[in-house]
Amino acid sequence: MYYVVIIAAVVALDQVTKYLVQVNMDLNHTIPILDGIFHFTYIHNYGAAFRILENHQIFLLSVTGLVIIGMFLYLLWKRKTGHILFLISVALIIGGGIGNFIDRALQGYVVDFFDFRIWPIFNIADIAVVCGCILFSFFILYWEPRLHKKAQIQCGEEE
Repeated sequence: MYYVVIIAAVVALDQVTKYLVQVNMDLNHTIPILDGIFHFTYIHNYGAAFRILENHQIFLLSVTGLVIIGMFLYLLWKRKTGHILFLISVALIIGGGIGNFIDRALQGYVVDFFDFRIWPIFNIADIAVVCGCILFSFFILYWEPRLHKKAQIQCGEEE
């Protein structure tokens, strides 16, 4: 059940921060936090990561919606047998996906505002998706093989 809390927390934090940016900043305005290094810069992103597929909202909504539904169904299926790292990673990806999906569906664009000047501007939902993907990759590439190996050793000891 904790994965539902993670999804809800990511969506809520994402939407609240985007709302605060929209009501307190003008579009394309920037506020230096660490001048030249980190700024809050309010922009509208009409594409996906790095603005790819810009102005293809129907396609982006369709793909994002299908991925969210598919991952949520998979999460429900694995909720009792899945490892906690796996479940958390999927919950982060779903929460981030929903956050940006809401923007795209309601406004036709995604609100972005974290600006490190050397990287495209992003938001809380993007952070959740990236962290979820990193955790998912760590689980698949490192943790799961260790679990599999441990299970093989335990089975070998019992025979």
